[in-house]
Amino acid sequence: MSFLRNRTVLGVICIALSLFICFAVTPLFNSGISKKTDIVRVARDIKAGEQITRDMVKTVEVGSYNLPDNVVRSLDAALGKYAAADMAPGDYILNTKLTDSPAAENAYLYNLTGEKQAMSVTIKSFSNGLSGKLISGDIVSVIAPDYRKMGATVIPPELKYVEVIGVTASSGYDTDTGQGLKKEDEKQLPATVTLLVSPEQSTILAGLEADGKLHLSLVYRGSKENAAKFIEAQDKALKALYPAPAGDATKENTGAAPPTDKSSPESEGE
Repeated sequence: MSFLRNRTVLGVICIALSLFICFAVTPLFNSGISKKTDIVRVARDIKAGEQITRDMVKTVEVGSYNLPDNVVRSLDAALGKYAAADMAPGDYILNTKLTDSPAAENAYLYNLTGEKQAMSVTIKSFSNGLSGKLISGDIVSVIAPDYRKMGATVIPPELKYVEVIGVTASSGYDTDTGQGLKKEDEKQLPATVTLLVSPEQSTILAGLEADGKLHLSLVYRGSKENAAKFIEAQDKALKALYPAPAGDATKENTGAAPPTDKSSPESEGE
């Protein structure tokens, strides 16, 4: 290795390395930096839980160097998905910020089929909404004091068995999922209860809401199978109260007997 002590040899080696770096390594590095690729970027504010639509995002061309591996590069991979976090204009769309299903706190709003509607009623006092203990999936009865100004407190036959699909605090977050609630919100009481109702039921609920007089009583909490039996009984009652027009092939003249399995209130005395 004595030749390395020769300054001329060292100088030649250094020059050779410099030329290699300048004419081989540097062009390759610059080529990598200058390479372009299309990515999806946020065009306007997107809140967590919102479904991604065309006006929310745009495709832009950027340098591909040092891009995250999980950046979304195609609009098709983003449109129709749901935001898992808040995003601001200019943010890259990452696949970790997208989800195939809506957030749990409002997922029930995406399961409507058109046959029934989601309708919220205000909880005027702590006792009106079962002391804040209602949760999604509960079956409740709606109690109407001074119903239709007749002086009697009744459970309208249209509202004997109604399913709760959401319980929401005044902050706008659902109290029965816990998602989105801050520590200071954890003790907030429900402000509204969202019910799954038919058009006929929604009309009656709107009147009770306007009067500011309604109470909710818990009928059943348990398996979906048993809860469905209560709703089936209510649907039969509605068909009897609001029969289909003559000649309608879907008309069913069935009774409205409540569930008779062991979970129903009517079977407790048997």
